[in-house]
Amino acid sequence: MANEKIPYKVYLEENEMPKAWYNVRADMKKKPAPLLNPGTHEPMKAEELAPVFCDELIQQELDNDTPYFDIPEEIKEFYKMYRPSPLVRAYCLEKKLGTPAKIYYKFEGNNTSGSHKLNSAIAQAYYAKKQGLKGLTTETGAGQWGTALSMACAYLGLDLKVFMVKVSYEQKPFRREVMRTYGADVTPSPSETTNIGRKILAEHPGTNGSLGCAISEAVEVATTTPGYRYVLGSVLNQVLLHQSVIGLETKTAFDKIGVKPDMIIGCAGGGSNLGGLISPFMGEKLRGENDYQIIAVEPASCPSLTRGVYAYDFCDTGMVCPLAKMYTLGSDFIPAPNHAGGLRYHGMSPIISELYDQGLIEARSAAQTEVFEAAEYFARCEGILPAPESSHAIKVALDEAKKCKETGEEKTIVFGLTGTGYFDLYAYQKFNDGVMDDYIPTDEELAKYVSKLPKID
Repeated sequence: MANEKIPYKVYLEENEMPKAWYNVRADMKKKPAPLLNPGTHEPMKAEELAPVFCDELIQQELDNDTPYFDIPEEIKEFYKMYRPSPLVRAYCLEKKLGTPAKIYYKFEGNNTSGSHKLNSAIAQAYYAKKQGLKGLTTETGAGQWGTALSMACAYLGLDLKVFMVKVSYEQKPFRREVMRTYGADVTPSPSETTNIGRKILAEHPGTNGSLGCAISEAVEVATTTPGYRYVLGSVLNQVLLHQSVIGLETKTAFDKIGVKPDMIIGCAGGGSNLGGLISPFMGEKLRGENDYQIIAVEPASCPSLTRGVYAYDFCDTGMVCPLAKMYTLGSDFIPAPNHAGGLRYHGMSPIISELYDQGLIEARSAAQTEVFEAAEYFARCEGILPAPESSHAIKVALDEAKKCKETGEEKTIVFGLTGTGYFDLYAYQKFNDGVMDDYIPTDEELAKYVSKLPKID
């Protein structure tokens, strides 16, 4: 077995935890394109975003130049309930594979929400409370974000209205009930409770919904309810900023044991987990200090990076949000009801999109059944039932470790284990029963949605 001096789990001491979030945009020579006003096609100003987002979050969203933002003391205290999270050496997995590769994973599932989403949820709820707001609205796919935000809002005494993608609302009743236990009002989306929801249902009868639909409904409620603002669990610059605690801890842990990863792998839906994991490593890459192979892994059923186009598009199906330049399948795209609900978004973070467009990140897609095969293999070796989303990263990590076995290369691989799959047992049941399918959209289907992209001069 490899170096026995390296422990199974690397934890940081309290004084080693990040004291500031890292803003990777500060080191990007070519910045992500600005959000545009959907009416004028001019860059969005802070005052135009104020009816939707919290004031300090708007400043974080628009700031491309400040490299570090101090983490407020109250957020740092909240983080101590479940952070630092461990960097784990997957010795059992390495042994089973017979690979010379050294495999690590950063495990973000050791909190009640079961995922990394709490890192940004508490930050966004904190700034809402500081602004004196009554409550928040949001969307959620698989439910990790809604669960995390319900915990943060309960902690700070804020109301929360969650629009949960209909297929996940039905597939994941237990995660829905955790949200309700923490006081959130949860509505399946699209719904009859909003104008946009009714319009989407009229145009797409019987739809299973999408994150784009749920975003539209949540924004409508936020902008029409006094004392409320909308918050988002992925995609936005501010979310990747807060999630940088993942990568900062990972980098510090590797430095602590004197190891440099060669390859960093993360699942990619909107970009929050991937962006958070890679941020300090990407900073070194951008500054020319170190080089890393970075791989984004997305579902073949919703392949925004691998089959989408880089263009301005609406962030939501109802077309009420600002336009973002990103890799997109079209805001009208409704993904197949696969079980990686947190990755079922038509677009990708503008930061991740720009880095990918510059060739600084690779992207791969994986079909649903092969992802669950990887999840099962990992669970049997490492004793953790992984979330379907994380299992996309596991699939590619296994592929790369097998390549190392063939070539004899001793690469060091790290991937993000965003959370656990204990609320996803319906999906595991489908896989175990042999009735899980692999729907992959055709080029003709994707072309139909891309043809509807807004025309920007």
